[in-house]
Order: sequence, then structure tokens, then C-alpha cells
Amino acid sequence: MKSVAGRYQYAWILLRQLVITDFKLRYQGSILGYLWSLLKPLALFSILYVVFVRFLRFGGNVPYFAIYLLLGVVLWSYFVEVTSQSLTAIVSRGDLLRKLNFPRYVIVLSVAASALINLALNLLVVFFFMFLARVPIGPQMALLPILILELFAFAVALGFLLSALYVRFRDLSYIWEVGLQAAFYATPIIYPLNIVPEKIAKLLLLNPLAQIIQDSRYAVVTPQSPTISSTYGAEWPRLIPVVITLVAVIIAASYFRKMSRYFAEEV
Repeated sequence: MKSVAGRYQYAWILLRQLVITDFKLRYQGSILGYLWSLLKPLALFSILYVVFVRFLRFGGNVPYFAIYLLLGVVLWSYFVEVTSQSLTAIVSRGDLLRKLNFPRYVIVLSVAASALINLALNLLVVFFFMFLARVPIGPQMALLPILILELFAFAVALGFLLSALYVRFRDLSYIWEVGLQAAFYATPIIYPLNIVPEKIAKLLLLNPLAQIIQDSRYAVVTPQSPTISSTYGAEWPRLIPVVITLVAVIIAASYFRKMSRYFAEEV
């Protein structure tokens, strides 16, 4: 028991140090520094807002659509940050892997934890704009931490899988870049779900990322936001994205654990 406790204590200390180091080095040398953590999603939101709201007139029938759009961008940005950085995390730490013996999963978890700090800062920006827009806050807001936990689990699962696969298949970075572009438009981020045909909307919401974003909008912005439960007219379909997330976690953790013993030799 002492050996197990010591091992996880060592992993925790290493995880904390990696997160601190990554957060300090991320914007080192830049003039605005940590402000880029807030400016990047705001810049993307501004572009999408001008193009899709002002020019294409999306979201006219959605209350507080600007906040609705911003929240979707913030949650999507977290997913992209975790998966994209996890993809090369093991390979980029090759020197460390060859010199030290430590749990390899700590590297991927440090990426997700560091991105979680950015997510927390970005959510503060969302709440600030909610305050300015006088968005009413209801009891459904209590769902947000649960949804963020689901997002964390789904992103980390894909991060484990991608990082392990990338050690052997370096072309994966180009494939994943294209995959993210496709996933961005297949997820209701820039467009309201109610403009999509019902059959397609039901299919889209089986994606855990789409379900998380829509449920978060329901919890934070407006109860009028369609969710997987309201779209299907029943509560049980909500279990499908959750089961997909759990299966992804199990498969990714198993594959990562199996391949981690070879990382030092292959990176």
C-alpha cells in the first residue's frame, strides 16, 4: 500500500510540475503573455460572429445568440487544444522518457490539466458577457460542472489514443487536422441546431461533443436551447453519448497502457 501511495504521489507531483512549467512557457516572450489565453477564443468568436450572425443572419430566433456562440467556441477550443497538443505530447517528451522512469500517462494528463486552466479563464469571460447581457441564471446551471467533466473525459480519451498512435504513425497529425475541420462543421457551434433537419440533428447529437455543447448552452445561456433529450423527446438517448465516452476512455486507456512500454525506444 505504501508503494502504491508513493507511486501515485510521485505521479501527482510530476503532473503538477509539468502543468506549471507548460503554463509558464506557453506564452514566454510574447508581449501580451497570458492574455492570449483569453484573446484567442475571443478573436475566433469575433470572426464567426461577424460572418455568420451579421452577414449570414444565423441565430436570429435564439435568445442571447452571441453568448450562445461564444460558449460553443470556448468548449470547442478546449477540445481542440487537448487533442492537438496530446497528439505530439509523447514524441516531444522523448528525451524525458529516455532519461526517467515515470508513469507515461502523466504527460497527456498535464496537457489536459493545463488546457483546463485556459478553459476556466475563458468561462470567466463568458460569465462576464452574460452579466453585461443580463442573461438570467437558473438552477440548470448546476449541470455545467458535470458537462465539463464529461468533456474532460472525452478529450483525454482521444488524447491518450492519438498520442500513442502518433508514436508509430506520424501522418496522423495531418489526418487529425482534417478531422478537426470536419468535426467543427459537423458540431452545432456556429449554427443553431434548430435550423438542421430533425433526422440529421438526432444523428449529430449522438456525438458526445455536440451533446456537451448543446447541454451546456441549455444550462448556461437559455433553456430554449435544444438538447439530445428534447430532440428525441425522451431522456434515455442522453445515455448514448455518455456510453460512447466511457467506451472511448476504456479503449484509449488500455491501448495507451499497452503501448507505453515501448515509447522510450520508438520516440
